[in-house]
Amino acid sequence: MSSSDDHLVSMIVSSTGKSHLRQIHAVLLRTSLIRSSDVFHHFLSRLALSLVPRDLDYSRRVFSQRSNPSVSHCNTMIRAFSVSETPGEGLRLFRSLRRKTFPPANPLSSSFALKCCIKSGDLLGGLQIHGKIFSDGFLSDSLLLTTLMDFYSTCENSAAACKVFDEIPKRDTVSYNVLISCFLRNKRTRDVLFLFDKMMKEVDGCVKPDGVTCLLALQACASLGALDFGKQVHDFIDGNGLGGALNLNNTLVSMYSRCGSMDKAYEVFNRMRERNVVSWTAMISGLAINGFGKEAIEAFEEMLKCGISPEGHTLTGLLSACSHSGLVREGMMFFDRLKSGEFMMKPNLHHYGCIVDLLGRARLLDKAYSLVQSMEVKPDSTIWRTLLGACRVQGNVELGEGVISHLIELKAEEAGDYVLLLNTYSSVGNWEKVAELRSLMKEKRIHTKPGWSAMEVQGQVHEFIVDDVSHPRKEEIYKMLAEINQQLKIAGYVAEVASELHNLDSEEEKGHALTYHSEKLAIAFGILMTPPGTTIRVTKNLRTCDDCHNFAKFVSRVYDRVVIVRDRSRFHQFKGGFCSCNDFW
Repeated sequence: MSSSDDHLVSMIVSSTGKSHLRQIHAVLLRTSLIRSSDVFHHFLSRLALSLVPRDLDYSRRVFSQRSNPSVSHCNTMIRAFSVSETPGEGLRLFRSLRRKTFPPANPLSSSFALKCCIKSGDLLGGLQIHGKIFSDGFLSDSLLLTTLMDFYSTCENSAAACKVFDEIPKRDTVSYNVLISCFLRNKRTRDVLFLFDKMMKEVDGCVKPDGVTCLLALQACASLGALDFGKQVHDFIDGNGLGGALNLNNTLVSMYSRCGSMDKAYEVFNRMRERNVVSWTAMISGLAINGFGKEAIEAFEEMLKCGISPEGHTLTGLLSACSHSGLVREGMMFFDRLKSGEFMMKPNLHHYGCIVDLLGRARLLDKAYSLVQSMEVKPDSTIWRTLLGACRVQGNVELGEGVISHLIELKAEEAGDYVLLLNTYSSVGNWEKVAELRSLMKEKRIHTKPGWSAMEVQGQVHEFIVDDVSHPRKEEIYKMLAEINQQLKIAGYVAEVASELHNLDSEEEKGHALTYHSEKLAIAFGILMTPPGTTIRVTKNLRTCDDCHNFAKFVSRVYDRVVIVRDRSRFHQFKGGFCSCNDFW
């Protein structure tokens, strides 16, 4: 480039806004320097990729004036489209580029085109590009294959993502992070822990977890309730100079909270040099799900004193704290403040759901139903399900049936909704209705989701299903469970046969059917594998049934253990024969 070209390029790179770029554009047109491929490339890149806010229409017009754009010019526009609201245009430009006499000279075209497919969710387009990558001989390009892996991850095809990962010649931290993100997105959380462990051992040489890896691993630990592994990730964060990262500290607070370890969550929160609304929300929500309602309110008031305004999620955490702790007066007071506009927002569906749950837990079912009917926004399926849960607890069959009709009207009914109604019928002994509803579910091909329970022992997560015989120590587990049942019966435990939704001939048959629920197997495994006095932590994917809840209460008293069960909606902390949920969940 000439000195004048250098000067113009320098001006383009240092340009501060759209008006400045328009002036430069006028100079380029007047002097014909726009014909210089290199100058044009810098101008287009600045316009399409660096201008804030981006002006894609202007970029498109400038690009169209180039009669014979180079691969680099096309790549710039494909890249711009990949982060725009019209990613399909980028894919069309890529295909136009392919149809020309020369093939793309580098793999960047394919990489940016894949990002267009990721943005638009175009599975077929991505598969076609994968074929082009193979035919173009780009399979040795690690960065391109990492993008391809990200594409399959977004399409929730973890098997294809794994296959691409295995083909990457030189894996780095980014490629590992993409695969870990894929596993997390596809609920393969145990594989996330395996990969993080593999990275810590540096199997692939210089590959080492970074802040993103730790963030994803902590999310997996939170999902599984893997407290011990979460502590290992925490140690890695502190040992590698990452402890000052705000997002990691926020995620640590959330992880410890969701694993039922509020003392560790407090420890992280208190040492944070900087806190934002996400930090406070994580703390308030953690206190909420662990049943510390009054402490959550105190944290909220302290946040306001610090001059931090709440977000929608913060209010959801606060209201759910009131709900889980039975603080009806406080919950209604905060809801009234929210409706008055004090927090600069209107109540959303989550906020209404918390109040419906609050009133339902307080056995104010009529008020809960009246609130749903008077909502300023249309109730969604979650609102109706919350009300249905209250109907189950109070045995209100008539309202429960009405709620189901609303869910059917929304075309949002799920297997769990019918199970709640089945529970409502069985709680009042209406087996005829149970049989009718089961027939309807069979007719509509509604299948219940298989329940599982997980427990972490020595950094390894063990999963159980009902009547599980897959565990290598199954004989010891079943022997321990039989011994536990014997001890609990002496203490007065009687199976809650209403939890068994099949109309079996005798109470004994129903009790036997409840014996080997996944949660009981996990608790038995915990007692078998841990020293006396050790807290037992179980994670469930479904709502815990009445009988398992009662079973855990007796275990906590008879074996003098704290038993913490996290089901799909909240924590149950069993201690001395009592539960933190006050038997409403």
